[in-house]
Amino acid sequence: MSEIRIRKRHRLREKEIKVLDDEIRERLGAEAFSPGEAVDRAESSEYDVLFIGNQVQGIVYQGKAFLTVRGLLKHPATKAWVTVDMGAVPFVTKGADVMGPGIVDADPALKAGDLVWIRDIKNGRPLAIGEALVPGSELGTKVPGKAIKSIHYVADKLWKLDEE
Repeated sequence: MSEIRIRKRHRLREKEIKVLDDEIRERLGAEAFSPGEAVDRAESSEYDVLFIGNQVQGIVYQGKAFLTVRGLLKHPATKAWVTVDMGAVPFVTKGADVMGPGIVDADPALKAGDLVWIRDIKNGRPLAIGEALVPGSELGTKVPGKAIKSIHYVADKLWKLDEE
């Protein structure tokens, strides 16, 4: 796996931070930014990353702001979740796309194309983030086939960026 390259890192203005904060609050129901906290945005090969307090805690994927797995651990979300059974966990944590039969529950407000965070049924902790390929109302129905395209997961190159 190639290393992630960070380019063009720059500090965001208060107005830009407020727009991102409002978007993340609307999408996830989570408070991502503290008032006066330094937030940087940088480009990488796959998406833009958001440094909150010098740690990558957010991404901007296809124009949508979202928290990374580390960001979700630090700022618990109440929306855009998908729960998988324990049998799916080893696959999800290795970056596999989530298949319909592994999903036990999901936020019913989700639409196809929305960014989601994936948690396990036992602990409810974030494992990965992805893009929903089917609406939330269909996600818990065990429909065969791919349901969520994986974007970022525990132990991938974005996760390891903060371990250096």
